[in-house]
Amino acid sequence: MKSIQTNKNKLLRTNLLISIILIAGFVTTAVFSYRANYQVSLNNIEQVSSLSTEGIYYQLSSLFSKPVNISLTMAHDSLLVEHLMKEPSHLADKAYEETTKEYLKTYREKYGFDSVFLVSTVSGRYYNFNGVDRVMERDNPENTWYFDMLDSNKEYSLNVDNDEVSGADNKITTFVNCRIQDTNGAVIGIVGVGIRMDYIKELLQNYEDTYNVKANLINENGEIEISTSYTGYEAADWFEIYGQEGIRDQILSWYEDTKNLELWTNTGTEEKERSFVVSRYIPELSWMLIVEQDTGRIIQEMYMQLYKTCFVLALVVIAILVIITSVIRKFNLQITKLVEERQAMFKEATEQLYDSIYELNLTKNCYVGKTTEDYFSNLGAGGVPFDQGLRIIAEKQIKEEYRKGYIEMFAPENAIREYEAGNNHLSYDFLFTLDGADYHWMRVETYLFYSEEDCSVHMFSYRKNIDQEKKKELMAQTDEMTGFLTKTATERLIEKQLVEKKEEKYAFFICDIDNFKQVNDRFGHAFGDYCICSFTKAIREHFRKDDILGRIGGDEFVVFIPYSSERWLEEKAAELSKALEIVCTKEQSSCQVSASIGISISSQAGNRFDQLYQSADAALYQTKKNGKNGFTIMELTGEKVADSTDL
Repeated sequence: MKSIQTNKNKLLRTNLLISIILIAGFVTTAVFSYRANYQVSLNNIEQVSSLSTEGIYYQLSSLFSKPVNISLTMAHDSLLVEHLMKEPSHLADKAYEETTKEYLKTYREKYGFDSVFLVSTVSGRYYNFNGVDRVMERDNPENTWYFDMLDSNKEYSLNVDNDEVSGADNKITTFVNCRIQDTNGAVIGIVGVGIRMDYIKELLQNYEDTYNVKANLINENGEIEISTSYTGYEAADWFEIYGQEGIRDQILSWYEDTKNLELWTNTGTEEKERSFVVSRYIPELSWMLIVEQDTGRIIQEMYMQLYKTCFVLALVVIAILVIITSVIRKFNLQITKLVEERQAMFKEATEQLYDSIYELNLTKNCYVGKTTEDYFSNLGAGGVPFDQGLRIIAEKQIKEEYRKGYIEMFAPENAIREYEAGNNHLSYDFLFTLDGADYHWMRVETYLFYSEEDCSVHMFSYRKNIDQEKKKELMAQTDEMTGFLTKTATERLIEKQLVEKKEEKYAFFICDIDNFKQVNDRFGHAFGDYCICSFTKAIREHFRKDDILGRIGGDEFVVFIPYSSERWLEEKAAELSKALEIVCTKEQSSCQVSASIGISISSQAGNRFDQLYQSADAALYQTKKNGKNGFTIMELTGEKVADSTDL
């Protein structure tokens, strides 16, 4: 009896000891697995949020580049300026109103905008594609946007408002507003286009549904302009709504459009109730894109997983000597389930956005994983350090002029230096080939992170075909009729060249068709367009492929080139002036045109686009004063260098 009792006591103690060891082991495993899984989940949140921000940013930039460029084109259309200046003497003229209506209707139908409008500062009339819709009055709160635009110095602005035009049903619309100025710089009107909010909301909703993020577009005051829940028509402060007052100053002072601002913020009383916020400035809109994802759902899923684990553990303790092996296996599977789900989610998200994904260990200068090793091996770079493999790939797949930049960007020492400086994203666009003959645009984006597992800095590399995106971008920067760059694109490229190649001497040409208004009045706009095309063709034939050619007005064109000497420049100007004396013949119409040319020269570093433009404009004025059909070359100081009469 005593022996049985002793055995029972031993069994009880044994079972108790095994249970304690088992429970302790399970708890320890659960804690470590939870911590590791939580960190992996945070990394996934960062990656998905960053990639979502990049995707939304590029789609919004593409969406708005067209309406902004079209609105600016209308605002600088010399014909529209002349037409608007005639309005005071045609207020009762129905034909004038009909001409304005048809002008706006043509732009609306050609480019598919929801709204195209014109407001005269003289009469206050609001014209649209249906005619005169209303008269703008300052005491009407619906007209605040108009008077704010008149009082500002901005060339264009965006605002979200209801479309009051008859037949628009007051639908919420994003408007692009551009100032029209006369030759003296006085504002004589506002012109622009409108895009329905539905398009943008659908884009944001798609990302929110797919990647479990919240996307908002806010203005410089922190107010939500566009989101799936709010619009700029109803004032709503993003920082107040989402409890993010602590990062207001950081977000609103971030005006970088080449990289993201990424922040972790606390959103609750618990330490792990956090939110990952990614901000990106969109210069075309003057708004900020904010993408946010919180840890709430992940923590809830982990807690649910732990509750299930506790239940399983209770069953294991009851049947400890019978099913211990199977329970441990099941427990391990459940602990790893959440990690697998998160990995699958991120893999699916990135595979939809990118062609291929590779992982590199930068600290150890080596490849990570079989997929990466196979990729480099197939290109003859297997079994060598990553930096050597990088050079081999550059030689085989990347066009020569992009190789140096590609290697320098992703070299281990540069990537680690960027990571240590707080930048965990690198991006590079280049021309890529598989056969050595046909090239297309490719973008490599990388995500840098520190791996606790091997105490090394790692890099995920994502490769994406952006050939169509680049072509659309180039089209958006090009005037459709002439193939020359738009005014905005011209200014941007000239400023870039002045900064990057300060040591060069540059010449800035303004070419204006003489008496072009009479050509339009006599032969019609269709013939006028034909003359413009012939004129620009003659300009293009006298310059190199890499020279900057732009259209900045209806019949006003600019050329920006480096020059070697003033003598060479005089000969070039004379040659161009003679070449632009052309006869335009189409069907039964024929007309001879010539050009007045003003040229300014940049002989020192630090010059800007506006300085060169003003100097060339002064030179152009001097040419016209001398009788047109010639050229004048001037220093930025206003001193004449040469003109047609010197030859």
